[in-house]
Amino acid sequence: MIKKSTKRIKQPVSPRKKGQPAAKGATRLSKTAYQAIMDGIFNRRIAAGAYMSQNELVELLGIPIQPLRDALRVLEVEGLVKIHPRAGIEFVKADMDLIRSTYQFRIIIECEAVCRYAERAPMEEIEALLADHHEFIEEMESSGLDEIAKLHGLESRLHGGLIGSLANPLIESTSKRLQNYTLLILMDRRETAPLISRTLREHVKILEACRDRNIELAVAEMKAHLNSAMHRAMGL
Repeated sequence: MIKKSTKRIKQPVSPRKKGQPAAKGATRLSKTAYQAIMDGIFNRRIAAGAYMSQNELVELLGIPIQPLRDALRVLEVEGLVKIHPRAGIEFVKADMDLIRSTYQFRIIIECEAVCRYAERAPMEEIEALLADHHEFIEEMESSGLDEIAKLHGLESRLHGGLIGSLANPLIESTSKRLQNYTLLILMDRRETAPLISRTLREHVKILEACRDRNIELAVAEMKAHLNSAMHRAMGL
């Protein structure tokens, strides 16, 4: 009788599995580098339109060279930097073309999003947003204070809610890029109380149309709001 071997055969380790932790770590570092660069732009440690070398960025931001290179390649694809082999990295400065392209793209996406939002968003969510907008408008009219952080919070809730209503990961990732473009465009614009009040009232018109489930009007108000925002950014 032939005896069966009791020795366990060692299964070969898949190279893909073996490399997974390193790959995940590299991806995490690249994302950290990307955020560090974006933070550097928005807190003005990196000037719009500046030319910098990779070594200067490593020293300024305190991030390793390889994750930095990975992040710069992503930013180049997104149109926020231009990599010149001998001159260094050029950080894009917002111009009329960028403003026009950004807001035109936002109109395409957010007019579609507001259709879904007006049709399906929970009424409690719409009513809560409307109430917070009216409260903020009253506060500004009585005190004259222009609370930028509060405005940004309401904008994030409204526009984020619209994009979220589409439940489309491709549109969500594109929208995040457009948010970066919008922040870059608005960096040098001073928000005054009249401008904030105008923006809030445009939001109210969109939300009122959504509350009434009037899809056609909601789209019209969204288009008007984003066109107005584009003209304000252009200084028109």
